[in-house]
Amino acid sequence: MACISKRRGRWVIDFYDQQGVRRWRTIPDGATKAQAKEELRAIEEQVKKGIYLPAVKVPLFSEVAQEWIEHKQLKLRETTWEVYEGHVQNHFGDLDYIKITRITIATAEKFTTDRQVQGMNIGTLRKILVTLGQILSYAVRHKYIDYNPLREAERPRSQAKVQEDEDADQGEMKILTPAQINAFLDQVHDHKYRFLFKLAVFSGARQGELLALRWGEVDWRHTQIHIQRTFNNGRLFTPKTKTSKRKIDLGPVIMKELKRWRLACPKNNQDMVFPNDAGNHINNKNMLRRHFRPARKAAGCPSIRFHDLRLTNASLRLENGENIKYIQASLARHPHHHPQRLCTPNERPEP
Repeated sequence: MACISKRRGRWVIDFYDQQGVRRWRTIPDGATKAQAKEELRAIEEQVKKGIYLPAVKVPLFSEVAQEWIEHKQLKLRETTWEVYEGHVQNHFGDLDYIKITRITIATAEKFTTDRQVQGMNIGTLRKILVTLGQILSYAVRHKYIDYNPLREAERPRSQAKVQEDEDADQGEMKILTPAQINAFLDQVHDHKYRFLFKLAVFSGARQGELLALRWGEVDWRHTQIHIQRTFNNGRLFTPKTKTSKRKIDLGPVIMKELKRWRLACPKNNQDMVFPNDAGNHINNKNMLRRHFRPARKAAGCPSIRFHDLRLTNASLRLENGENIKYIQASLARHPHHHPQRLCTPNERPEP
């Protein structure tokens, strides 16, 4: 049974923790009995939830963050883990030496506000907050704290103008119309990139999947491309899920253009469909900066991401009357049948 008594002029709390171990906590000098009772109620609540730790054993935020990043190392793709590690190493300095139990909703909101005042890009800040949220959730699971204060904290609002320097910026999804697609492609003057963007629209494949595509994965007989891997951050990976390995149907117009590009494509040792000038994988940031964004601006199209070409594919196919289940399948897994592919008004197949 917990109790409060006064010893040598200071209040002392006598209690048992969740393990049945008897403990004492001495309240700082000058505290009142009411404050001691409030502290006792807090301790009893922690014991009830099974999260009580003696003050000397409560870890710092930096210690919990390090535990979390080590725990995640074998569970994440290497490049994803490196991003998280970069956040832990570079962005939590003002939290590192705070006891994990002292991080409150106010602490989380101040962390966010300070970075907005410093001018941090809203997309970058949101990604860092995802990492912070995962660290605090890890602390909850391991009973260092009883709730995640970031969940209750006010989230950052979008800046008046979100920078579009990165293709992965947080932005609203945008769908192009057939007229906008044609206007956009007309402004891409390099044959390779024009066909890359067109194939993105008409296949619904992801950027990394197209950059990793090899000629051996084109099925000329069945007018398909086979998605086997993806290229991200300078490295090749197998898809995250089994369903991401799939076959995508292409219509006769796109297959005819693919055959023309096969003849024009520079030879390269890796047999890539879209090699760079040196015969290696395309640098996606250079591609976006030099070809994708200039063509989009010249065509007067909305500010879109490369990923919006994939979303445009699904939208146009829905308008074309295709079944939603088939669309989901071809975007995510191996389809089971082969309906006629979508064409824009200027690209209907020859009779």
